[in-house]
Amino acid sequence: MPEEVDVAIIGAGFTGLSAAVEFANQGASVAVLERHTVGWGASGRNGGMATTGLAIGFNTAVKRYGGTRAVEMFREYNDAIDTIEKLVHNYGIDCDFQRFGKLSLAFHPSHYEGMLKSQEQLAALADYDVTTIPKSEIHSEIGSDFYHGAMLDPLGAGLHVGKFVHGLAGAAVAAGAVVCENAAVTELHKVSGTVHDVHTTRGVVRAKQVLVATSGYTGAVTPWLQRRVIPVGSFIIVTEPLPDEVIDRILPNRRQASDSKMLTYYFRITPDNRLLFGGRARFALSSPDSDVKSGKILRQAMIELFPYLSNAKVDYTWGGLVDLSMDQMVHAGVHDGVFYSLCYSGHGVQMAAHMGKKMVAYMGGDTTANVWEDLKNPAVPGHFGPPWFLPIIGGAAKIIDRIK
Repeated sequence: MPEEVDVAIIGAGFTGLSAAVEFANQGASVAVLERHTVGWGASGRNGGMATTGLAIGFNTAVKRYGGTRAVEMFREYNDAIDTIEKLVHNYGIDCDFQRFGKLSLAFHPSHYEGMLKSQEQLAALADYDVTTIPKSEIHSEIGSDFYHGAMLDPLGAGLHVGKFVHGLAGAAVAAGAVVCENAAVTELHKVSGTVHDVHTTRGVVRAKQVLVATSGYTGAVTPWLQRRVIPVGSFIIVTEPLPDEVIDRILPNRRQASDSKMLTYYFRITPDNRLLFGGRARFALSSPDSDVKSGKILRQAMIELFPYLSNAKVDYTWGGLVDLSMDQMVHAGVHDGVFYSLCYSGHGVQMAAHMGKKMVAYMGGDTTANVWEDLKNPAVPGHFGPPWFLPIIGGAAKIIDRIK
């Protein structure tokens, strides 16, 4: 644990490690402070899908922010996937990165109508082409009758996030950053401006700047941020290796797939012929018991979508926390001298790695690097600690899915 650094980064996930690589390559002294181990949080627990598009959808973004701003935000997500690809190439990270395309699946006929509108708006406003697939042709992309159509964006990618996050850590250390595991931050004591004494379970480090990169694991050390982050469990099961003919039936083109439900399902084929199948399952936090309960729900959902997998064994189950915000948008900036980037709303694989790099420029004075800076970031009413309101949100989501 160094006594003094230019930058202290809280959290050794995609955001923190991407920033550490960039800072260290620019000659800054950097300490990455991680409560557990590298990639312990969402960065090592997600489904490995780096996909295009905003969490709220392009149509909603246009209505909320206007066409020009919506296009700027949409393109930032495409740039984010490019950032991952460059990191993988530049640092030789072996993480099975490959662009298979993103398949967005319509849970209801009205959702497919929305996809048709998105296709039209993307072409008109962003000069960007996607393909829509009616229900009558959906077997060309997925071996299920569950959905009412789909939209295909060819730029979505898949990767092994465990390999990627450890590759980033290796690149950061090679560039001169110090990664301190089992160093939980217990207090931020402001000295002046952006200078803080960062107290950890392994000692105190004085930092000229501090970047909080804790996403769904944001806690009481940063109470202003904690009140603005909704931590929600996202759960995953992975089957045993499946025969080639079954894999070809499930997703013949190996897309990164997700649907339009509130309690969304997402799934992809892994390089070793397994089906990775994830989703909210239920609005709850992740724990060993919660993960097992959610895994059982997901297995039932998997069989509902793909009845021919009823005898497939599940080899792995796990869960983690994603970080939602009130508006389901990314939030990044500075508050009371502390910099932050979080609230990726389930799209953190690409955006977290991208924002780590962007925050380096932003913290260096380039405000144009942060396209999210002007967004209002309201606190969640009544949220001061554990998210007591998750069952209420989950119940509402189930009702909306049933109605729609």
